[in-house]
Amino acid sequence: MEAAAVVSMTMAVLSGFCYGSGLLPDTPLNGALGGSVNFTTTNPPTQTEKTVHWTFNRTITMILRRPGFGDVFGSGFEERITLDNSTGSLQLRNLVLSDTGQYRVTITPVGGNSLTGNTTLKVYEPVSNVAITPNNTDLVEFNSSVSLSCSSSASSPFSYHWLNGSSEVTASDGVQLGDGNSTLTIVSVTRYDKGPFRCTVSNPISSETSQRLTITISWSDLTMSCSAESSPPAQFQWALNGTLMSNKGPELRMENIQPNQSGSYSCWVYNTRTLRYQTSEPSNITVLVKGPSTPGGGLSAGPIAGIVIGVLVFVGGAVGVAVYSIKKKGTKASEPMQRRGSQQHVYENPSSVYENTQQNLSPPPPDFNNTYNTRIM
Repeated sequence: MEAAAVVSMTMAVLSGFCYGSGLLPDTPLNGALGGSVNFTTTNPPTQTEKTVHWTFNRTITMILRRPGFGDVFGSGFEERITLDNSTGSLQLRNLVLSDTGQYRVTITPVGGNSLTGNTTLKVYEPVSNVAITPNNTDLVEFNSSVSLSCSSSASSPFSYHWLNGSSEVTASDGVQLGDGNSTLTIVSVTRYDKGPFRCTVSNPISSETSQRLTITISWSDLTMSCSAESSPPAQFQWALNGTLMSNKGPELRMENIQPNQSGSYSCWVYNTRTLRYQTSEPSNITVLVKGPSTPGGGLSAGPIAGIVIGVLVFVGGAVGVAVYSIKKKGTKASEPMQRRGSQQHVYENPSSVYENTQQNLSPPPPDFNNTYNTRIM
């Protein structure tokens, strides 16, 4: 009983399939559809006269060559194979997907022992027609998310590689990769997510990169400027609804302006030498949220900065008559997406110009070096 068990185990091992056993390398082979592949033997017998037998998937004869006999070809292989008589190596041409499988060669020298080799071949279709498709094209900064799907015409398995400009895209906060990296999702897009995006699809025998895709994202900025004729140069601070803001300087810039930033904006101008100061007439800013565009030419979704009243104000300065003015400009947002771009519109309706040649001798304003939460009287 022990002897029988040993024989049974030995037979099982001998009948098993071992990659690269003996005459063939250990590494499985990959081939391209329509291409060719070489099965190259290692350390074949040196005898001139020998029998060479190649089989596919164990039972199908590809070619059998015996001394003194003609070659025997298996069906479908006659015009596609070339056998090297001295080494037993084989070339298989015009590959089809059904050529994927197991290959075995057996070489038997006349009067000698048989040597075998086993390997596998996987035939792939070359990658082609790589394209990126977005699931959403009406994007608003911080309000929208987008998923980009990368597709191709080829047989799997694939690997996917994303680029934003020249930088590799990896999963991070707000950026998700799914479906084997074939889908790129950006949550809460910003104007800086516009791309351009590219996707490279690869399989073991080829790769191809898509055309560049640039995404359009809607966004709105608003810039107001305050100017004055003053010697020495005046200092500036901004107020919203009569309350001083922390913003100082002649320009107030608000990115991605939102409805809650609507209100009455004014500029406080101060000459540190003469201790004279003045506030501008208020400029009322209304931020509206428009609905989706309509066939008649409506605006795309997103906040729209509407300058309802624009005011130019002239006030007394340090020497003679000084001129202070507030100017507003809204950024038209038709920029495509970069980390995070449709069109924003700004409406202006400037009021009349006011002159005030009388110096303001009211008590001096708070220290411009600090930040206040004070009502302007």
